[in-house]
Amino acid sequence: MNDEQLLRYSRHLLLDEMGVEAQNRLLESTMLVIGAGGLGSPATLYLAAAGVGRIVLADDDEVDLTNLQRQILHRQDRIGQAKVASGRRSLLELNPGIEVVARHERLLGDALHEAAAQADVVLDCCDNFETRHAINRACVQAGVPMVSGAAIRFDGQLAVYDTRRPDSPCYHCLFPEGEDIEEVRCATMGVFAPLTGIIGTMQAAEALKLAGGFGAPIVGRLMLLDSRSLDWHVVRVPRDPGCPVCSSRP
Repeated sequence: MNDEQLLRYSRHLLLDEMGVEAQNRLLESTMLVIGAGGLGSPATLYLAAAGVGRIVLADDDEVDLTNLQRQILHRQDRIGQAKVASGRRSLLELNPGIEVVARHERLLGDALHEAAAQADVVLDCCDNFETRHAINRACVQAGVPMVSGAAIRFDGQLAVYDTRRPDSPCYHCLFPEGEDIEEVRCATMGVFAPLTGIIGTMQAAEALKLAGGFGAPIVGRLMLLDSRSLDWHVVRVPRDPGCPVCSSRP
């Protein structure tokens, strides 16, 4: 680190659990964030502020007036712009010393697998089961941890899937693909604005712990939040030995 970085990240360097070594690991890390909306906004802002060296932001959507109630990466004068372009601008204004790659596309197939394989951590900040399952498969295949968040109405959830660990479940272990799970989205059900900030910020915290090599990520636990009462419930999630996605993990 140069002198400016030592000063910028000094409050991290003062933490015994982090110090120079963990901060250097963050500066050298790449994080893939899929979704530049309600969850991706606070997550990427904290990743950038914390000094993640390379953030790849993927989203195929454009900024809309209805986004601005919660998607704090974006501004009213950017309505109609690609969310990833708006997000890249905000992140570099916050920390010009990092690299931000904007991918205005819905990552699928080989492109998704390649992007996941090049990342140290993948953050699932999307809003649908199909994409989450695709991200999960790519992360299992690449051996890359996935930090997954969701927020709808007043309810949030957070989990970390790190199949480098033999005891870790994957997303499919908890939510098997093809089962009749109700698909709910903010556009039809609404969402409490600060809830996306709570969950997205916690996604950033888990990703930083994974990349920095400190703390204890919440692998094997699903955290559920009712933001009306601020009650947290923690569900232990075992690995499914017969899971078609991760039972034969590399």
